[in-house]
Amino acid sequence: GVPVSLPALVKAMRIQEKARGAGFDWEEKEQVWEKVEEELSEFKAEFNVSEPENINRARATGEFGDLLFSLVNFARFIEINPEEALERTNLKFIKRFQYLETEAAKDGKELRNMTLAEMDEYWNKAKKLDQ
Repeated sequence: GVPVSLPALVKAMRIQEKARGAGFDWEEKEQVWEKVEEELSEFKAEFNVSEPENINRARATGEFGDLLFSLVNFARFIEINPEEALERTNLKFIKRFQYLETEAAKDGKELRNMTLAEMDEYWNKAKKLDQ
């Protein structure tokens, strides 16, 4: 009963709402959070940062999908719209990145010639403007 054409994030929400309607749902938000932590552990076990060349991409992708699905479920459980939350973060990132670009240019700097530490200084200034 969930359209296959929906974006994956919205589809995950709908699937979980349908499951809840059928009585297949967690009782407490703590249970949902435990599932998030379990999925994060499984993803971390699959994704060895120190040896990226040895990662099984298919398994890591599956575990990442499980993690996202569980986060969407937690958001649903605590009545946060994950699509809205992600879009807010997208806009916040864009705003901060534009600040970084603009302020660096004012100082005569080009991003491609800056270190990450230099960029981070501008980023932190942008974050303070959001508070």
